[in-house]
Amino acid sequence: MKTGLHQSTQLRQELKINPRLYQAMDLLYMPLLDLQQHLKQELETNPFLELVEPEEDEEEETAETEPAAEEPKEEEHKDEIDWEEILLEGFDAGGRREEHEEKEYYEPVTAATRDLSDHLLDQIALLDLSPREAALAEEFVGNVNDEGYLVCPVAEIVDGINSEVSKAAEVAGHDGGEDLPLYTIPEGEAMLARIQDLEPPGVGARDLRECLLLQLRQAGLDQSVPYRLVRDCFDELINHRWSEISKRFGISQTDVQQAADEIAKLDPKPGLIYSTASDNYITPDLVVDKIDGQYHVFLNDANLPRLKLSRAYQEIARDKKKFDGENKEFISNKLNSANWMIQAIEQRRQTMLKVMNYIVDRQRDFFEKGVQYLKPLTLREVAEVINMHESTVSRVTNEKFVQTPRGVLPLKYFFSSGLSTTGGEDVSARGIKAQIQKLVEEEDPKRPLTDQAIVNILKDGGVQIARRTVAKYRDQLGVLSARMRKRV
Repeated sequence: MKTGLHQSTQLRQELKINPRLYQAMDLLYMPLLDLQQHLKQELETNPFLELVEPEEDEEEETAETEPAAEEPKEEEHKDEIDWEEILLEGFDAGGRREEHEEKEYYEPVTAATRDLSDHLLDQIALLDLSPREAALAEEFVGNVNDEGYLVCPVAEIVDGINSEVSKAAEVAGHDGGEDLPLYTIPEGEAMLARIQDLEPPGVGARDLRECLLLQLRQAGLDQSVPYRLVRDCFDELINHRWSEISKRFGISQTDVQQAADEIAKLDPKPGLIYSTASDNYITPDLVVDKIDGQYHVFLNDANLPRLKLSRAYQEIARDKKKFDGENKEFISNKLNSANWMIQAIEQRRQTMLKVMNYIVDRQRDFFEKGVQYLKPLTLREVAEVINMHESTVSRVTNEKFVQTPRGVLPLKYFFSSGLSTTGGEDVSARGIKAQIQKLVEEEDPKRPLTDQAIVNILKDGGVQIARRTVAKYRDQLGVLSARMRKRV
């Protein structure tokens, strides 16, 4: 090989995506609320874009039938003056957009919320504690998570607060103060016991077993069978080994199950009742309504800003002699961007309607009869029918919701794999899950259906499915095995 620098020529093909194509893909991906914010931002940054207001539509219709008056000319003159100021001082949306901003609706939100720590500190303030004890109590509260569990061992909490005490003692020593006494493990255990007596019952527990014991004890059931089961045979209890527990305590399996039912009523995560998690509201992007026996698809874009090109700025842009250099390039770019944005929004609308209309045609039995009649559907199938790329369909359906007579559903809900039937047709995997769920709900609790029994029932219905597939679907549904569901 010859070392050194060389020059050579070669031919090759490269595929480069236009930046506007990236933006078009982002528009397809955006849910409705994100798109609203994006369009509002475009209105603020692009002077060639305007909102289409109902009043403006009426004025345009009147202008077509009546001669032009003098006032519009004056308004255009004002727009010219504003445009010259804009070029010098920066681009602003103009007066009309300010009016729109004043009418903009803001969803009310909660100003402040109180979490589990706030409720625990309120109760601690009512206790008769010394400043030293109060500091230790606050240290424990700071180590209780949102579910109500203590996330650190008592020894670590004591060590942590002792390090703070040592630092304070050093400062006090420099000032001539006395040494502050350190906390001990027994003090930490005693304070934890006081924390565990607070509301909600079960707070401050170190594991699930202790949480259940605390709740039973605060309910006055510390001498009951459920308390003994949790205290003495927790592993057997969670594995539903009724016969072993029955022999160990000398009680019937029916009594064991009744005690387990009482335990199941307890709250495994008591702190979540004070959770500060906010509610997530879904705004559907599409609406499917049944009108005169036919299903119709509508876009839920009534609150979406409708855009149009500003006539005043278009007239100014036509005067090419007035602007040159960077101003001319800026005006050209903004005008092209405004035109493209309007076309991209319309293309998004048409694409979403095409996709949803095909879904409605394909899944008509689902809308009429329910989830068990959901048919298998893939992104590729939709893409081939509407003559678009599979990735485009994926972006259109991602994080989009549709309001239907069957409820508000994500568009991805209608896409699932299929299983073969003896009749040569395919059924949706989601429909099979619904059938399994229904079979489990209707089974005899004393003789629950095994996975093989479910396989046999589905085969009798014409569905070819393996036992391991039934087990997988059952786990996805959160359904326990037949042994764990059995009642005596």
